[in-house]
Amino acid sequence: MKTGYFYDVEEISAFGIHLFENLITPIHKKMFKQLVDTDSSKTTLIIRLMVGAVFLSEGIQKYLFPEARGSGRFESIGLPMFDFLGYFVGGFEIVCGLLILLGWYTRIAAIPLIIIMLTAIATTKIPTGLEDGFWEMAHAARTDYAMLLGSIFLLIKGGGKWSFDKSSENPKSRS
Repeated sequence: MKTGYFYDVEEISAFGIHLFENLITPIHKKMFKQLVDTDSSKTTLIIRLMVGAVFLSEGIQKYLFPEARGSGRFESIGLPMFDFLGYFVGGFEIVCGLLILLGWYTRIAAIPLIIIMLTAIATTKIPTGLEDGFWEMAHAARTDYAMLLGSIFLLIKGGGKWSFDKSSENPKSRS
């Protein structure tokens, strides 16, 4: 493989292709399949409808009412780049909310929503608890906790029986 101080480019390329085809690609395919696979639960649809509809609605509101729900809200809680973040977070909420409603790449779509909810709790609800007490925080955070736990549920279970995730599975793997 090495001649003098130089490597043979063709041998390195062939080795790279071999490595990709025989090691990396199967690992990624297996990981991706695990992320997309889902169980056969019919009731997961209820959680998907709740989580997807709320995030879709909140994302749209960040564009319709940016001063109250988007960049203005982010500025008032002291987040940097609030103009960018309002539309960025709103975009993720719209796209991921739609994906969850359809049950398409449900687990993958749940990940950014979990991050959004953890950030919302850390930046708005915990300060409320420190200033106004536990019960005020518990009241203010009820929807945030429901969306966080619903998103975690979807990350664990997937889209369920009535989802694009289930309909796109290999027929041999369906149960």
